[in-house]
Amino acid sequence: MAVIDTADTRVAELEAMVASLTAERDRLAAERDHVAVERDHLRLAYQDLQHELALLKKRLFDAKRERIDTAQLELELGAKLAALDALNRQLGLADAGGEAAGDAPDGAGAGRGRGKAKPKPRPTGRRDLAETDLPVERIEQTDPALEGTTERIGWEESSRTAYRRGGLVRLVTARAIYKQPAPPETPDAPPVITTVPLSPTILPRSLATPSLVAHIATAKFCDGLPLHRQEDRFDRLGFPIDRGSMSRWLEDVGATLGATVVAAMRDEALRTAFCIATDATGILVQPIQGGDQPRRGCTRGHYFVQIADADHVFFEYTPRETSAAVAELFAGFSGYVLADAKSVYDFLFRAPARPPPDGDEPPVLREVGCWAHARRKFWEAAVTTADPVAREGLLRVGRIFDLDRRWKKASAVERKAMRDLHVRPHLDAFFAWVADEYERVKDQRGLVRTAIGYAHRQRGPLTRFLDDGRLPLTNNQSERELRRVAVGRKAWLFVGSDDHAQAAGNHLTLVASARLHRLDPEAYLRDVLRVLPHWPRDRYLELAPRYWLATRARLDPGQLELEIGPLDVPPPPSSEQPATR
Repeated sequence: MAVIDTADTRVAELEAMVASLTAERDRLAAERDHVAVERDHLRLAYQDLQHELALLKKRLFDAKRERIDTAQLELELGAKLAALDALNRQLGLADAGGEAAGDAPDGAGAGRGRGKAKPKPRPTGRRDLAETDLPVERIEQTDPALEGTTERIGWEESSRTAYRRGGLVRLVTARAIYKQPAPPETPDAPPVITTVPLSPTILPRSLATPSLVAHIATAKFCDGLPLHRQEDRFDRLGFPIDRGSMSRWLEDVGATLGATVVAAMRDEALRTAFCIATDATGILVQPIQGGDQPRRGCTRGHYFVQIADADHVFFEYTPRETSAAVAELFAGFSGYVLADAKSVYDFLFRAPARPPPDGDEPPVLREVGCWAHARRKFWEAAVTTADPVAREGLLRVGRIFDLDRRWKKASAVERKAMRDLHVRPHLDAFFAWVADEYERVKDQRGLVRTAIGYAHRQRGPLTRFLDDGRLPLTNNQSERELRRVAVGRKAWLFVGSDDHAQAAGNHLTLVASARLHRLDPEAYLRDVLRVLPHWPRDRYLELAPRYWLATRARLDPGQLELEIGPLDVPPPPSSEQPATR
């Protein structure tokens, strides 16, 4: 009996030991699984960091333009490229390596992945300076030993280019003073002294004239030269002008231009524009210091650029980049909006919660996507991960660019017809491929899913350019215009206040619009600041860069040349709208 009890006890101990070991095994297995999950997460995070580091290196050290070896892509994806070429042939279009079948303009669309190489210009030798209109200074060199004793029969002339530093001019305004005798009925009255009244100017009681303000504004907002460097330059010219005075001039003039010319331009753009392209960038704003308030750092504001067709360019400052700010910028506009997929723009394309109170039709805005953003995401994934899916996406997007480039110089009607015939099938094939790949990678992490997901979610906006031949494929023009702010803020770092930021935006608006219409910004600003104090309030649109050449032709050149003095305002154009260039 004792033996049985001992055996039962031993069995119970063994069962308890087995249960304990089983529990320990389960615990260790759970820890192993947990560690394995953490290891997989760390591997993915490490891989993401490697890709991010590679991408940052590409952005820092590679060329600014996004490049990819198209020859290598063709070798890797030869079968896919052959399928795309077969699709082109079915559509009646030669493959990307040959000429279009009667559809492409001469010299367009040739070369696989690139346009036909342009022939190098033939060297023309040294420039003939005699054909220029530069002022001439003549230096005559004679031989003292021969001069006067030997007949001189001519000169051997050669030309070079020299620089003569310009300078400031003291502009004296002499107003006549008249002494009128007393009238005969009051012979004892003193004579009447009359002085010609002052003509209106853009900055009354200031030593600055329109040409000086235009020079300072162009140097800062067109050439990126901050005011402290201009201050040093004026000091070297022998007439110091402190940066505080220049800052006040720019703010006052910018506010005046914003309430007059820029406001008229914006009203026309929101009323008549077909498509407005937009983008945004940040700017630092210096806080107002004073009193017992602790010293604070700069706050962050934002500049929105808006390009209304090929007519106007606007730079609008907003303290915050929000949907409400975007809605205010596009208030009253109906048409196409070309932008990236940033969430602040989503508010524009939603149906209004309630109809307008006056019963009018609400404005309708249609989103147009940017293919440069879509391509950039595939490029980032391709150069960092070398994933075949990303490289194939890059090849497909490149083919869409190559096809659309063929009709760049065609009319809007012809471009739309060619897009419908040749580009639309490639778009359908691209987005069908995107949908299949998205189902495969949607649960993964990394740049490939980002690129595929962006194209999958943006299919509607990315195909909107098929609606009209006037719609561009990319929003690159907005990004190029924003470089004015990006390059300038590296030099002048920040703006002094929200008001100064808005005034600077008005200067940037007129400088960019003048460049858009091939006007010299400094000459344009000088002339506009000269005539603005004399101009009627209801005709400010005539002073916009789009209409300035037509307006300037109707002004008296002699009066316009003078910085101060009377100005005869010509009658308005015969048509209701100002005459275009």
